[in-house]
Amino acid sequence: MSRTVIRGGLVITASDEIHADVLIEDGRIAALAASGTPAAEAWTAEKVIDATGKYVIPGGVDAHTHMELPFGGTFASDTFETGTRAAAWGGTTTIVDFAVQSVGRTLREGLDAWHAKAEGNCAIDYAFHMIVSDVNQETLKEMDLLVEEGVTSFKQFMAYPGVFYSDDGQILRAMQRSAENGGLIMMHAENGIAIDVLVEQALARGETDPRYHGEVRKALLEAEATHRAIKLAQVAGAPLYVVHVSAMEAVAELARARDEGLNVFGETCPQYLFLSTDNLAEPGFEGSKYVCSTPLRPKEHQAKLWQGLRTNDLQVVSTDHCPFCFVGQKELGRGDFSKIPNGLPGVENRMDLLHQAVVDGHISRRRWIEIACATPARMFGMYPKKGTITPGADADVVIYDPHAEQTVSAETHHMNVDYSAYEGKRITGRIETVLSRGEPVITEREYTGRAGHGVYTPRSTCQYLN
Repeated sequence: MSRTVIRGGLVITASDEIHADVLIEDGRIAALAASGTPAAEAWTAEKVIDATGKYVIPGGVDAHTHMELPFGGTFASDTFETGTRAAAWGGTTTIVDFAVQSVGRTLREGLDAWHAKAEGNCAIDYAFHMIVSDVNQETLKEMDLLVEEGVTSFKQFMAYPGVFYSDDGQILRAMQRSAENGGLIMMHAENGIAIDVLVEQALARGETDPRYHGEVRKALLEAEATHRAIKLAQVAGAPLYVVHVSAMEAVAELARARDEGLNVFGETCPQYLFLSTDNLAEPGFEGSKYVCSTPLRPKEHQAKLWQGLRTNDLQVVSTDHCPFCFVGQKELGRGDFSKIPNGLPGVENRMDLLHQAVVDGHISRRRWIEIACATPARMFGMYPKKGTITPGADADVVIYDPHAEQTVSAETHHMNVDYSAYEGKRITGRIETVLSRGEPVITEREYTGRAGHGVYTPRSTCQYLN
């Protein structure tokens, strides 16, 4: 039996803060005991980690990543190997990535393809959602089978006509199926049909720069699609999880639905909390680095997103990590913003940025852990195995130095992308040591993990609905 003791830290979970020692046995949390008590002092272990003056927090759960995603004639630049290593550097110990069904293919083919990409390559544990691009009778039957084997969430798109888009009838059918099988529909809520008209008109006017990406993908079209998704889910009697919420008008739709008692949930991402249309408007072609969908919004939206996180109208912060290099990938859209691959790198930055939000007074320490660890684990059927520090949980543990200072830069990050969306940003707080199932992946700011340590994690259904 391998044993590790973490001594002297402040253990922070979504519900508690306690000065406690943590005993780890064979990859799991075995016990907690108040530091300095006879019970804690009696523990012996081959390995002792001194966490004095540090936080001891659960490993982050990033429920929205896209490793190796094909998009716009290219691929996201992080592989499962590079992306999960970068996630570990950022204090995240579980990702939920999106397997993709191609139109005309089965869900199974898409899921098998993603298993093949990930297996043996991940530094941390991983699970999958399923992107449903082609709703038909066979697809609906397959959804039942996937739920049974632990792929319990399905993403649909109201955007990207001709690629991932589903019409309202297809969405309703998938929602009806999830109402029966316990799955959770995740929605990219933007009116893609209307957006395509605005894109065409903007390009015809010669408006080709990256900033127009944000101008055509209007906040009202995010709000309209969010409202429509909520109503379709209500008709189907199904729960709904709206991904990457960026607009205050969309937050208002979610808040209204939740006030009505509907099982509607919302996620936002660090880019919407810390970046804005000012970035999209950076001179030259620099703005292309910040092209993602839903797009960045004017700064005044940020306050409403933080408010939503405080009031629990938004429950989760994920990254939507989907990196494309500036050179050779983002540049595909020079002269036509609609050809810029959509996505930002962020899997390594989330936990630190949210700690900065604690420092800045936007959220509490426990809320930090709630929105980054515990709630995503509960939302996607992995709690308390993931997302908390409690006896029986996987020993996914981060030693976090709340006083260390760092400057975010592409020169020092570990994501396989040639720029940082947060270049030059000063942050208070830094990951020091990361354990995944008790194994050290980051040890005092050195990578000690390995590809293949991370294992596939089947999930139960959304734990807010049980």
